[in-house]
Parts: sequence; C-alpha cells; structure tokens
Amino acid sequence: MSPETTHRILLAGIGNIFLGDDGFGPAVLGRVAAGPLPTGVRAVDYGIGGMHLAYDLLGDWDALILVDAVPGRGNPGAVRVFEVDPGKTGIATQLDAHAMDPGSVFASVEALGGTLPRTIVVGCQAACVAEGIGLSAPVAAAVDGAIEAIGRLLSELGADAPERCRTVGSEG
Repeated sequence: MSPETTHRILLAGIGNIFLGDDGFGPAVLGRVAAGPLPTGVRAVDYGIGGMHLAYDLLGDWDALILVDAVPGRGNPGAVRVFEVDPGKTGIATQLDAHAMDPGSVFASVEALGGTLPRTIVVGCQAACVAEGIGLSAPVAAAVDGAIEAIGRLLSELGADAPERCRTVGSEG
C-alpha cells in the first residue's frame, strides 16, 4: 500500500480474562499483536479499560475493529462480524468511567465530544462467563477464525493483513 493511502485502524480487544469466555477479545489480540502489523494499524488489548478505549477513540481513526465476546444467543464459539450503526449505539448523556460494554464506550466517546469511526465488531458467541481464567473449548477453537476475519477486514479497509491473519492459501 502506498503511503498516501495508509488508513489509521484501531484493532481493539475488550473483555475480562477472569470471566472465562469474556476473555475472548484479549486472547485474540494477544495473538494478532504478537508480530508486526501493517502501517497505520494499532492493536491494543484494552481488557476492562473502557475509558482508555473511549479516550483513544478521540484520535483520528478511519476505522475501529472491536473484538469481543457476545452474549449467549446462539451456538457457543460462533464468530459473527457486523458493523455498528452509529445512529443506534445506545448513547447515554453522561460518562460512566466503570462501564466496559461497547455501548457504554461508544456513549462515552460521544459524551466527550468525539465521533465514532466506522466500527466493525468481530464477536464470538460466549459459552460461559462465570469466574475463572481460560476460554471454553468452543470459544478457544474460534480464535483462529476470528484472526482470519480480522485479516479479511484489514484488507477490505486498505491495510495489508499480517501473515498470521491470512487464511491458508490466501493472497494478500
């Protein structure tokens, strides 16, 4: 990619590693961030630091890829990729420094005077978010699929996907 087409993309993992499958975002980010990333891509494991993510989103980002566990409404381990509708983020009128769910983070960005960039979620259906460290078997098995989805998204957003995010046999 030429320098004049470089996009600024924030790849953010969120979740609590002490609540089982809620640690999906940090598990994926740990793998993706283990090596070099394309120019303009920043990968951060925010854990439960919702305000940190909100403040970082006040920067000049072209896109946000948010990696998180999603509530139990389907098959555990199923990976879903969907775009957030900026008009339907559940915007609150006040800041909540302790809230970490994506809606609260998005509300905080807007309460701070910012605007969300294009936001895409790579979510994995959680099986268990009870106290405990480690992902359930179906969610752990979904990490590779989420990493491949991130690679596809980075390419679609104008960044070259790192080798570790490419599907076997894919180009580019």
